[in-house]
Amino acid sequence: MNLATVDIVIILCYIIITLLFGFYVAKKASKDMKSYFLGGNEIPWYYLGLSNASGMFDVSGTMWTVTILFVYGMKSAWLPWLWPVWNQVFIMIFMAAWLRRSNVMTGAQWITYRFGSAMGAKLSHIIVTIFAVISTLGFIAYFFEGIGKFAIVFFPWDLSIDLGLFVVASEQSYALIIIGITTLYTLKGGMYSVVGTEVIQFVIMTISCLVIGYIAFTTVTAEQIAMATPENWNNLFFDMKLDLDWTGYIDSVNEKIEKDGFSLFGFLFMMMIFKGIFASLAGPVPSYDMQRVLSTKNEAEASKMSAFTIIVLFVPRYLMITGFAVLGLVYLGPELQQAGIDVDFETILPVAIHRFVPIGFKGLLLAGLLAAFMGTFAAFINAAPAYIVNDIYKKYINPKASDKTYIKYSYLSSVLIVLVGVIGGFFASSINELTIWLTSALYGGYAAANVLKWIWWRFNSYGYFGGMLAGLIAATIVPGIFPDTTAIYLFPGILLISFIGCFLGVILGKRDDIEVLKNFYRTTKPWGWWKPVIDAIQKEDPDFLPNKNFWRDMFNCGIGIIWQMTFVLVPMYLIIKEYYSLAFAIVLMIITSVILKRTWYDKLKTK
Repeated sequence: MNLATVDIVIILCYIIITLLFGFYVAKKASKDMKSYFLGGNEIPWYYLGLSNASGMFDVSGTMWTVTILFVYGMKSAWLPWLWPVWNQVFIMIFMAAWLRRSNVMTGAQWITYRFGSAMGAKLSHIIVTIFAVISTLGFIAYFFEGIGKFAIVFFPWDLSIDLGLFVVASEQSYALIIIGITTLYTLKGGMYSVVGTEVIQFVIMTISCLVIGYIAFTTVTAEQIAMATPENWNNLFFDMKLDLDWTGYIDSVNEKIEKDGFSLFGFLFMMMIFKGIFASLAGPVPSYDMQRVLSTKNEAEASKMSAFTIIVLFVPRYLMITGFAVLGLVYLGPELQQAGIDVDFETILPVAIHRFVPIGFKGLLLAGLLAAFMGTFAAFINAAPAYIVNDIYKKYINPKASDKTYIKYSYLSSVLIVLVGVIGGFFASSINELTIWLTSALYGGYAAANVLKWIWWRFNSYGYFGGMLAGLIAATIVPGIFPDTTAIYLFPGILLISFIGCFLGVILGKRDDIEVLKNFYRTTKPWGWWKPVIDAIQKEDPDFLPNKNFWRDMFNCGIGIIWQMTFVLVPMYLIIKEYYSLAFAIVLMIITSVILKRTWYDKLKTK
């Protein structure tokens, strides 16, 4: 599937512009560590919000979302809850403010702020750094798998290499080239480069999404969609069983549903809710999402940035996702039925782009998708070195080095992380498999300790270390013990093991210094079980008021999840021409927006 010359020229021009921009901002970014990793806390919240949205617009995630919409229909709107996608709502309502008040540079540095500097805190500091690096390696493998499958559909050259012991496939060679270019511009520009290029990328992607949505809306009818899909495909709601039978349409889809482990959809939904609550209360994992929160000017802007991400991301993204899915169903469905079982559904997106997007615009769209990949990948490799350099090298090895030395080691650690992550990508079997492991097994090991750190005063540094260590071990071993079980169903077991590690650490370890706890609560002010600490603070400051906003925050989170869901459903219903459902979703969007304006936005502090 060869690209036209004009499309290749557009793509190459964009890559060159991106690289030049990275080098242009390199001088400003290399001024000091804060400038390199946080943009000096001077980047406006709306730019950070656009950057965050662009960072979530990655190729692998978009390929996965097109695939699940193709297979599961409207019920696929629930499946991103696996991440859970509504953790952004919890961040927007209260978690961004809690996190930004710390004034730290990384999630690992936050550990010192929460637990102090005793031995238990040092162990916790190291374990969260290890988690940050492992999760980054997992995401690099995930990106590697996705971008290779995406690129090989379009570019005409066979880049397979026979190294004797093994063969580097053509798609892996393309992935290596694109990842190499992305690593280069991110190394030079730091957070300035990440945010600046991602804002440009978001504009390109939004234009692309609108055009794809228009093409699908004007070329596919509701009758064609109905003829190409089984009964209940357009039904958002479900019983305990999925109730989708693709026999006679695309028979091999039934096998994919069985392989995914999603046929008991009601049980899956309950597991997503259970997992989502814990994962969201734990706060953002130490990666690009957390870095953007820490990069804002103050807590109010951190909250606004998270809300703005939801507003600008979902409508354009799902216009494109739904557009490609219905084009694929109507025009590629018969071919896929003839192909039988040898169907890689994760290539539906690039094949649909090749078939349905006109020459010239195809280059712009591919530049945008490559840009989205580069932006997300760049965000991860900007975040991870901050932990290695700031939280290991600077803290324990060479605390008196110059800023130039730290930035030089940031370059080195970035390269090493990318290399190890790419090696992991060579052994990955599918995007879906990596998605489920990252969102369920790995995050299952993260959730317990990171929920307790916010809400319980007695949870000490040894408890955090024990919980994270137990969780990481469980996330690594348990999926191997139950290889035929989808990782989301292993989440409760991994979470339980992590909780056991937490409570063993609390029981066996020393209590944390009350002065550290007082400083943490006084500045962060989370809700939860903090009465002894609050009493100690009020002895010194009788006017101090604790956080009593738990029920208001939970109400706003519930409304926020519905609000966020409407931004997903509106473009989906528009493209499949379900106009009554579309009208209902729009009315629900307006109602929830008005409620959040009064119960959340109007109460944000401004500085």
